[in-house]
Amino acid sequence: MYFLAIPFYNLSMGTTDKKKLRLHLNPFQVIIISFVVLILLGATLLVLPVSCKDRVATPFNQCLFTSVSAVCVTGLVVVDTATHWSAFGQAVILLLIQIGGLGVITSFAALMLLFGGKFSLFQKTAMQEATSAQKMGGIVRLTIFILITTFAAETVGACALMGVFVPQYGGRGVWMAIFHSVSAFCNAGFDIMGTDAARFASMTGYVGDPLLNITLMTLIFVGGIGFPTIYDIGKNKCRFSRFNLQTKIVLITSAVITLAPALYFFFAEFAEMPVGERILASLFAAVTPRTAGFNTVDLNAMSSVGKTLTIVLMLVGGSPGSTAGGIKTTTFALLFACAFSVFRKRKDTHVLHRRISDDTVKTASALFLLYLFLFLTGGTIISLTEGLPLDQCLFETASAVGTVGLTLGITPALGIISQIVLMLLMFVGRVGGLTLLYSVLSNGNKNISKLPQGNLAIG
Repeated sequence: MYFLAIPFYNLSMGTTDKKKLRLHLNPFQVIIISFVVLILLGATLLVLPVSCKDRVATPFNQCLFTSVSAVCVTGLVVVDTATHWSAFGQAVILLLIQIGGLGVITSFAALMLLFGGKFSLFQKTAMQEATSAQKMGGIVRLTIFILITTFAAETVGACALMGVFVPQYGGRGVWMAIFHSVSAFCNAGFDIMGTDAARFASMTGYVGDPLLNITLMTLIFVGGIGFPTIYDIGKNKCRFSRFNLQTKIVLITSAVITLAPALYFFFAEFAEMPVGERILASLFAAVTPRTAGFNTVDLNAMSSVGKTLTIVLMLVGGSPGSTAGGIKTTTFALLFACAFSVFRKRKDTHVLHRRISDDTVKTASALFLLYLFLFLTGGTIISLTEGLPLDQCLFETASAVGTVGLTLGITPALGIISQIVLMLLMFVGRVGGLTLLYSVLSNGNKNISKLPQGNLAIG
């Protein structure tokens, strides 16, 4: 909220006062605080009796978990969204998803643009970090592009989904189409398909529906490749040779980690389905871990290999500057490129005829190890606390830290400690592990003198 409040200080504070105020927060801390405030605000609204269908106050821990999951566009839930929350509660969840998907900073920037506010250098720096833009120049133009792209994609998606839901649900189908379009584009995975007889159903009743499957997969994919990538594609008119390096890596990696798993699912997991359903189910199972959280098949029916592959896809996630979480496709690709360079005994890491700086490689390695540590530690804690098999718990923690929302069905039955673990993982997964570390670690050792070099045997 600090970010939104800055313009109003211009009316009552001098330049010196504003500079003093800003010294207390860096852009990373602004991002963290903005998400925390939004989560608490969302939980407060959800705890109101009007948010529940039974018109009773929902326990605060359930409201907080739902708010964290919505703001962090994850989709893990402890109560069924369709049967527990009222229309008001669902609207609150949808608003949290929309703000969380765009990014709290970007959403506040949209309000400033609407009211004609001007951005300071500090605010543009926060916007740059929030959108993963490579440079600050043109950050306002990129923000406007993000807003237009988001609402255009969600509108087209909602219109397409009305063709699925309106014939079946009548007027309520309009709300269902809007809700699932926003949830899919923001890679949130929240759904309102559950009934009293079949809660947490997700999209399992539509495994063979081409319109729903293709619409949701398109929304998930577009929302997950990142706004900088979409902007670059539009700017260069789909001419691949003119795309910048990040766009090329995102597109190639996204294609590989979608098509390869889809082929596995087609031949190994869904062999008993009719061919049409089999194709749709295989593609959907490969796309949704990137990090949408919808499912059209029973995940518990998958083999251990299928579940493990899904975990890997959830940890990879989407791309920088997108609505998705995970370590990101660029990090995944860079780690492979680094390993390949080592195998070739090259001093530098090369990707698509470009040399990648050592700092970037070190950052990618650190990010991967951080997510791996959180994923394994969280799963171990939940397994020990709940007495559940470790593989089931690791599936949930991968879903949480990757902000996916896929589940094997154990999340609603977890205790408070395990819920806290998942909430922390969702929060870190959405704001970014490095953002969180940069917000608390000092840069005071930046100019430290070099220590004596030591040598280690590797391998």
